[in-house]
Amino acid sequence: MVQFLAMKFLEKLLNSSRTNNSLLCVGLDPDPRLMPLADLFAFNKAIIDATADLVCAYKPNVAFYEAFGSSGWEALERTIAYVPTNIPVIADAKRNDIGNTALAYARAVFDKLGADAVTVNPYLGGDAVRPFLDYEEKGVFVLCRTSNPGAADLQSLLVADEREGKQQRRLFEIVAGLAKQWNESGNVGLVMGATYSADLTAIRQICPDMPFLIPGVGAQAGDLASAVRLGTDANGELGIINSSRQVLYASRGPDFAKAARGAALRLRDEINRLRVMKGSF
Repeated sequence: MVQFLAMKFLEKLLNSSRTNNSLLCVGLDPDPRLMPLADLFAFNKAIIDATADLVCAYKPNVAFYEAFGSSGWEALERTIAYVPTNIPVIADAKRNDIGNTALAYARAVFDKLGADAVTVNPYLGGDAVRPFLDYEEKGVFVLCRTSNPGAADLQSLLVADEREGKQQRRLFEIVAGLAKQWNESGNVGLVMGATYSADLTAIRQICPDMPFLIPGVGAQAGDLASAVRLGTDANGELGIINSSRQVLYASRGPDFAKAARGAALRLRDEINRLRVMKGSF
């Protein structure tokens, strides 16, 4: 059972999801090659205004803002501040480092940016993840099975798990087990790509009550039906299904916000249809 102790992120996520009847997360990834507006914040503002009643969360990928330098960072700060307070913001930053550097990353994303959650690279181990976990009211999404084609280069390696009598397990399964151990305050989730839907089952069995951030639906051709059926929990919740380009760039004309709303509405409703088919919604 999920423990509601120091779980402000999870509470906020569930409240947003239930209020908007949605598992859809819109990735706010402004690409100047595709945007109909040059102003990053103005573009994001229009998208948020058009979709705020249809989503469970927003996920800005920090790289798209860092590419613009200081003006991009300012746009990111303004974007996060503009998101309605009842909707959680997940900073997709894939941060980590050792010791005080990890702490500085945590301070930057939580104290300065004001994000509700962050994506974190577990490769450096538990002590490097700890500075993020210590923000008990914030969410920490550990990269487990990412959506890119090269994910298998490392994540699928068979490893002798010393904690399980040297049993051979795939590396991403070991990461999931570690994340479950790190979830002492109930603020840990996993990044699980929709492009590897078969692996969602294995990880749901390891972490039945943790939220999954599921990228890869839409432009990356992930299987939406499998993401909903296998990525949500027993109640048809705790699956955060992210779509970026499919929503943001539904139109590159002056009607981009209206088109984004239409795309988000269709995707939200299709996700809910699949939840009903799963029989847990």
